[in-house]
Amino acid sequence: MLKNISLKKYNTFGINVKADWLAQIDSLEQVLTIIDDLPDMPKLILGEGSNVLFLNDYKGIILHNNIKGIKVIDENDTEIIIDVNGGENWHDFVMWAVNNNYGGIENLALIPGKVGAAPIQNIGAYGAEVKNVIEKVHTVNMLTCEPKSFSKDACNFGYRHSVFKLPENKHKYFIHKVRFKLYKKKYRVNTAYGIIQKIFERKKISNPKLKDVAEAVIEIRRSKLPDPKITGNAGSFFKNPYIKIDKLKELQAVYPKIPYYETDLKDRLKIPAGWLIDQAGWKAKRLGDAGVHPKQALVLVNYGMATGRDIKKLAEMIITDIQDKYDIRLQPEVNYIESIE
Repeated sequence: MLKNISLKKYNTFGINVKADWLAQIDSLEQVLTIIDDLPDMPKLILGEGSNVLFLNDYKGIILHNNIKGIKVIDENDTEIIIDVNGGENWHDFVMWAVNNNYGGIENLALIPGKVGAAPIQNIGAYGAEVKNVIEKVHTVNMLTCEPKSFSKDACNFGYRHSVFKLPENKHKYFIHKVRFKLYKKKYRVNTAYGIIQKIFERKKISNPKLKDVAEAVIEIRRSKLPDPKITGNAGSFFKNPYIKIDKLKELQAVYPKIPYYETDLKDRLKIPAGWLIDQAGWKAKRLGDAGVHPKQALVLVNYGMATGRDIKKLAEMIITDIQDKYDIRLQPEVNYIESIE
């Protein structure tokens, strides 16, 4: 284990905080040993740190998940069941699936993070959510060492939500393996998002394949989102808010061009948070080294020396302003990590 280690390279915001200890986890046995040997020490599971904002030094032990491995469990002519260990890079897994002609996750290309984090957030993009391909999530209780497997239904998936995000479950379960069901023959790619269709029109692709969709998504994400290796960020900082139809009508009376999207909920529509933030004049604004990205208002960035509290302060200012202007309260998608001494 590493002692008194900087976490700057372990979080995509590049926040320079320290952890008392950091353990590189290469096997489930290591996790069980740490839980047994250090039952009273606070523990935090960390993948690529792509959806966290550290507010101060971490007084405890960071478990950095590096457990690798992809295993085919079962398959037939149309479907394949795959177990993927939590330490696998998510985008690498997406491209592995695409290159093997397994469909279902191509729209989720280039999302940062590891496989173990995907179910927690129910990651989604461009008309797809990971809940649609997850069959089971295998975990270990961080307090008792007891194994527990969650079926898809037990995961209680929602928009950027799962059972693992409930207050009583936060940081409670170490996700060491996720089971996916992907598709082979007769699978139809999802090209519902207009921006994907525009890329196909430009490239004159009339019958897109899995690789075409993945490459289009990669092109879109690279054009909109800053590279965290150059400018610290965690991608989309806020969730897109859901509002009632009556509320949309109120907003349309003032903002007739406000965009919205249908949802699985009959009485709820989704409003792009980036549009609200942009219209409120926050794009490219800065608070010291904490700022709003000039190309994508949904992304908060660290221009170099911002602290986690600087970025949180900027986020709270935006939340307050959007509440005042539109009577809509934005919710952070990024998880704040505050260690209690």
